[in-house]
Amino acid sequence: MPEHPAYRIALLPGDGIGPEVTEATRVVMDEVNAQLNIAMTYHHYDVGAEVYRSTGESISEHTMHAIGEADAVLLGAAGLPDVRTSEGTEATPQIDIRERYGLFASLRPAILFAGVPTKIKAEQVNMLVIRETTEGLFAGRHDAAEASDTEASDRLTITRATSERLFKVAFEQARQRRATQHTPGRVTLLDKSNVLRSNAFMRKVFDDIAAQYPDIESERLYIDAGSIMLVTQPERFDVVVTENVFGDIASEIAAGVVGGLGVAPSGDISETHGVFQPCHGSAPDIAGTDSANPVATILSAAMLYDWLADKSGDQRCRDAATAVRTAVATVLHDGPTTKDLGGTASTTTVVEAIVGALRQLEYGPALV
Repeated sequence: MPEHPAYRIALLPGDGIGPEVTEATRVVMDEVNAQLNIAMTYHHYDVGAEVYRSTGESISEHTMHAIGEADAVLLGAAGLPDVRTSEGTEATPQIDIRERYGLFASLRPAILFAGVPTKIKAEQVNMLVIRETTEGLFAGRHDAAEASDTEASDRLTITRATSERLFKVAFEQARQRRATQHTPGRVTLLDKSNVLRSNAFMRKVFDDIAAQYPDIESERLYIDAGSIMLVTQPERFDVVVTENVFGDIASEIAAGVVGGLGVAPSGDISETHGVFQPCHGSAPDIAGTDSANPVATILSAAMLYDWLADKSGDQRCRDAATAVRTAVATVLHDGPTTKDLGGTASTTTVVEAIVGALRQLEYGPALV
């Protein structure tokens, strides 16, 4: 096995429950690292609303530079509803990081784990929603705007360069998922191309890329019809890809289908950088109560391990990702679980159970 140096992981705990779920995840990572002899160094940086409250910026240049030097980033949650910028928006360092490092694709798996309650009549849900994150309706975030009491507007921009990269990721993910998870190998585009010129252009680019992947099925649905199908026919979807804001909403719907944001991880990626975080927010109302569900952040760490495996060719990281998902699945099935999933357990208790499940695994090729 080739030698690998210690991986440098930037930890951004953030606000609200962010520090709690980040620390919970670090405990799990320490356990799997010990089992598989993976060396990691953690470097903590403050970001988010509390930083903005005291400094006027939600992320410092020092921290932004450090993120670029890290092998991967784990972000807890950032933002507080009562901390607003001069424009009335929340402090969002995660968006600043996306823009700085061109993290154009947000990968958001939605898997219905056995034992997780859902109000949807479905048994085998395993989809990946891929949200574009640097343009679309976020393209004009920094456009100059005159103050007005009569109107406000936002710019929606779709570029060929970003769309091509996004769709290639989608088709490659579909191909990989089919090989490793036995999913159908299908990519579904959600758009509003019947009304919006930008979306009609996006569909054209999608078709161009789809032609390069004749082994992968593709389909196009309008976002309104697709949103209904996400709820009524979630089992039909494999990889779903769409514009920034549509993707934000579609991924939340998918998370709701499989039990809520407490089991919804994500990874914002480019070709060179990856930031991994739960889809949920900072939940300040339960911060400090040891009641937050850590599963989404722990599953985000599994995605982080996959990212490291892809970049370094380190099979130990691939095994670590599989081990974490296996241990989480065991605990979700057998308990204990937190209140949002119908249980009564604390964050600490759930983490202890996942660590215990990791210690029961047989590591190596049999786990993959």
